[in-house]
Amino acid sequence: MEIKRVFLIVLDSFGIGAMPDATEYGDEGANTIRSVAGYKDFCAENMRKMGLFNIDGITVGEKYTKPIASYARLSELSKGKDTTTGHWEIAGIISKKPFPTYPDGFGEDIISEFSKRCNRKVLCNKPYSGTEVIKDYGEQHLKTGALIVYTSADSVFQIAAHDSIVPVEKLYEYCKIAREILVGGNAVGRVIARPFSGDVNNFYRLPQRYDFSLKPPEDTVLDHIKKSGKEVISVGKINDIFAGKGISVSYPTQNNSEGIDKLSQIADDDFEGLCFVNLVDFDMVYGHRNDVKGYSDAISYFDLKIGEIKEKLGDSDVLMICADHGCDPCHEGTDHTREYIPLLIYSDSVKRINLGTLEGFDYIGGTICDMLDISYKNKKSFWDKIKK
Repeated sequence: MEIKRVFLIVLDSFGIGAMPDATEYGDEGANTIRSVAGYKDFCAENMRKMGLFNIDGITVGEKYTKPIASYARLSELSKGKDTTTGHWEIAGIISKKPFPTYPDGFGEDIISEFSKRCNRKVLCNKPYSGTEVIKDYGEQHLKTGALIVYTSADSVFQIAAHDSIVPVEKLYEYCKIAREILVGGNAVGRVIARPFSGDVNNFYRLPQRYDFSLKPPEDTVLDHIKKSGKEVISVGKINDIFAGKGISVSYPTQNNSEGIDKLSQIADDDFEGLCFVNLVDFDMVYGHRNDVKGYSDAISYFDLKIGEIKEKLGDSDVLMICADHGCDPCHEGTDHTREYIPLLIYSDSVKRINLGTLEGFDYIGGTICDMLDISYKNKKSFWDKIKK
């Protein structure tokens, strides 16, 4: 059976246990799925039937006797545990060097040039929680107009500003300036706009977050799919992560619910190629805030909706569900965690087998190219093992 449509969904940060090198990242013992599935109201029956809890190394949840999908555990070859490195590796690029991080804040040369070009002073300039930073610096920002610049354990330069002081479109301009400055050895993975609103007693982040990512250094599987004449449809922040490279059409979303609804709509459309979806709330709203209940509820909601979407798929469609890194809400700190990721592959055109543990997220992109009959020189694929 020729595959016409592939739906690849990234559950952002849904890791399934610490990788052997997790100690190098301070993540020994991290296990996002264990933390989330341990919550009392957790329910993932559709993914359980696909084989989620049958995956190597997963010790929580009830295994399914005869899974209806193929499944695997994937280890990351890239250095780091960032959104960009994870997604780029899925699409075929192995990052041999980690993106730069700034545990002590950005250097004076960076901050002074940024401040000069924006004609605004800078507040904070150190690693910080996104919700806490506006609590601690929001009032000073309102009084002075200075931009709140902060980072995290990830390779990010984040700029927060109140919409009454800096309109969102102007904040995006400041981010573009930062992106121009942060090159070479300071080429962070992402510059992120973090607009917020509210008063001193109730600041809250606005949904118009925007990521200004580096362009991939070479063509990815997305470029190969697009060049073949097939479509690459982005849902969520996929377009941002790849800086638009290899994307045919993009549908930005503000939350998981909107992303899932858009996915459902696209499943009703007639297209040929890849629909690539990122659901960011697991990471941004729950993982980074150590919100176990919220994370558990969000997975349970996704699982319910994916059961509905699955019914829309035909024989020539493939559904793939994976992650890009971990963000264990019970682990010390609030940052990403170096973990294995799950992979579920569902279709009437695939066998139901355990693929074991695969080295490299790039197996995903390579297999998609095989499914869509697209040539790709760096291809690693398990398509021959699972196709009927």
